[in-house]
Amino acid sequence: MNELESNIEAYKNVMEAIDQAKLTEFLSRQPEGMNTKVGERGLRLSGGEKQRVSIARCLIRNPSIIVLDEATSSLDSVTERGIQAALESLKNRTTLVVAHRLSTIMNCDQIVVMDKGTILEVGSHNRLLQNQGK
Repeated sequence: MNELESNIEAYKNVMEAIDQAKLTEFLSRQPEGMNTKVGERGLRLSGGEKQRVSIARCLIRNPSIIVLDEATSSLDSVTERGIQAALESLKNRTTLVVAHRLSTIMNCDQIVVMDKGTILEVGSHNRLLQNQGK
């Protein structure tokens, strides 16, 4: 693969990650698109925008393990749904999700319910509902 083909492939990967992370509309509103300056550590981005950029970066880098700590904790319900849709793009990867909101983890393969450092239950959302536990 020559340099041009490599650059085209990289561009396609970035555009796919932007689409999967639900950033396309956000970028279309920015005066300089992907070249828009967002400040140090994303100072000018909202919480949801920061989360989506992080998801896009994960999709591009393709790490073997992803850790999400309260990925939707301080978001309004509309933004939370957008982040959850973007998180669907991370399926088929080993992902550890720490969350207090049930809606964030409902689609996880395994849910570990903990209280004060003690594991109370383990199972899928449906199995946990069937067991009527915590």
